[in-house]
Amino acid sequence: MELFTNQVLAGIATGAIYACMALAVVMIYQAIDHLNFAQGEMAMFSTFISWQLMQWGVSYWAAFLITLAFSFVAGIAIERILFKPLAKAPVLTNVAGFIALFAIINSSAGLIWDFTIKQYPTPFGSAPFLGSQLISTHQAGMIGVTVLLLLGLYFFFQYTRIGLAMRAAASVPESARLVGINTSWMIALGWGMATAIGSIAGMLIAPVVFLEPNMMGGVLIYGFAAAVLGGLSSPLGAVVGGFLVGVFENLAGTYIPGVGNELKLPIALALIISVLVVKPAGLLGRHIVKRV
Repeated sequence: MELFTNQVLAGIATGAIYACMALAVVMIYQAIDHLNFAQGEMAMFSTFISWQLMQWGVSYWAAFLITLAFSFVAGIAIERILFKPLAKAPVLTNVAGFIALFAIINSSAGLIWDFTIKQYPTPFGSAPFLGSQLISTHQAGMIGVTVLLLLGLYFFFQYTRIGLAMRAAASVPESARLVGINTSWMIALGWGMATAIGSIAGMLIAPVVFLEPNMMGGVLIYGFAAAVLGGLSSPLGAVVGGFLVGVFENLAGTYIPGVGNELKLPIALALIISVLVVKPAGLLGRHIVKRV
């Protein structure tokens, strides 16, 4: 029972990261109807920015906030420069743009900081949380930061004018334009917020997986699995999917014979395929009906 509880709590901790990544993926998907294959690399580059700031003597939380601001601005710039001109382009053109962005960011990070593994600090420490051996203080911190982020986003989208305008621009862009909402800039703001959320995931997972240019590859796949499981049309579903994928991954690695750490990633891919076959809209997603 102690092993089971330990694996569930560890799964919730890693699931918090997957939830952040899935939420970033869903926000961009709702804005432009495409999956951002470079989401993980954008988070990785932001994490390197925070690491570099700390190497220059900036405190952790100051570097954290500066990185969030940098990521927000960078996300808006990427949307304005690269993807706004591709708004009416074919799907494969957008896919090529995402793949190019992936390669550019990954290569740039390797060129600037090289591909050697680096230690990334944690502000929470690694001691047992409240004296319990079931979860560490860093894992508890990961969960706490993610919960605060999700609560903040909930109130932002439910009770602020900009949040409501962003929801309207993503859900019914034609009607939003008719009431005076600048849907183009709402999409750009969505990109900025998604990039900042991804950077939080990168900075929280870096002390666990270590910092290097390819650190977010597996995390992005789990984020895609979480987004598909919860529903690409539902931010809440993405969060729920993230926690479910984290717990499922840990339990499968522990209790399914022959899985171990080596086959956890294929399990995430199998989960994506299974959900697409059985329930394409996801657990909390809605079916999209288009009039033709």
